[in-house]
Amino acid sequence: MQKRTLGKSGLEVSALGLGCMGLSYGYGPATEKAQAIALIRTAFEHGVTFFDTAEAYGPFANEELLGEALAPFRGQVVIATKFGFRDGKVEDGLDSRPARIKAVADAALKRLKTDRIDLFYQHRVDPEVPIEDVAGAVKDLIRDGKVGHFGLSEAGAQTIRRAHAVQPVAALQSEYSLWWREPEQEILPTLEELGIGFVPFSPLGKGFLTGAINETTAFDTSDFRNIVPRFSSSARKSNQSLVDRLGEIATAKKVTPAQIALAWLLAQKPWIVPIPGTTKLHRLEENIGAVALTLSATDLAAIAEVLGNVTVQGDRYPAHLKARVGR
Repeated sequence: MQKRTLGKSGLEVSALGLGCMGLSYGYGPATEKAQAIALIRTAFEHGVTFFDTAEAYGPFANEELLGEALAPFRGQVVIATKFGFRDGKVEDGLDSRPARIKAVADAALKRLKTDRIDLFYQHRVDPEVPIEDVAGAVKDLIRDGKVGHFGLSEAGAQTIRRAHAVQPVAALQSEYSLWWREPEQEILPTLEELGIGFVPFSPLGKGFLTGAINETTAFDTSDFRNIVPRFSSSARKSNQSLVDRLGEIATAKKVTPAQIALAWLLAQKPWIVPIPGTTKLHRLEENIGAVALTLSATDLAAIAEVLGNVTVQGDRYPAHLKARVGR
């Protein structure tokens, strides 16, 4: 597995990480524990050293799962987790008060069975707490040896700058993929200027870019995608043309659409590290295979032509969640 460094932070990770949320939360029933541990450990055996979780995934269950799965090789991996929701519950709203951040860190250390959090993200920007106070709290945790690096998630450019002035931000985690390219406008230039790494979540469009989802796909009743406008049946029908065109490019290169989507992200900047999630071993192996795929200038031009001719339909979040991003 190739390695990458997140910006100027010095934090070296595998070129592809593993987003662990879906093993416990968000996409239907949680994966059976033994199966989830096996998948995480298989990822490590294949060279993945960067694992992403959060207190809100469960809540708490995902951190506990990751702590148990990674315990045998803790010193060889980088664990990222997040704070920012009241009592760890997304539905209860935001809470990034400094005292709460420090309490979350202490609790997460126990769940993760470790003495340090390698990368500690603010999950969403809290408009009630100045970002300088948030950065200051994490700076204290770094000074105390409980946290290695500071991260932000779905933050806007000015918030990133203000936080970075107090405590250097190692990485920003936000959605970025072939069907959500907004970060290219302002976020990527800001990160490049400041020397901050970028960790795209949902790099496969919450599964849509794999080609395994179409307009007739039925999701579990607890699946988050049921409330996402971009996953309405009509939007999926309209967006199918993007996957079909990517599929043609993938077939010509004897790879899969998912591998094209991940290789495209890796080709954008050397400090970008996608974190696709999966519950299936064959999908894990497929995703890891994308790291070895090099897209030529001709390939990238063909993808750019597809993107220029397809307008993705549907918002990526419902209105009540859309207000939490880009602050």
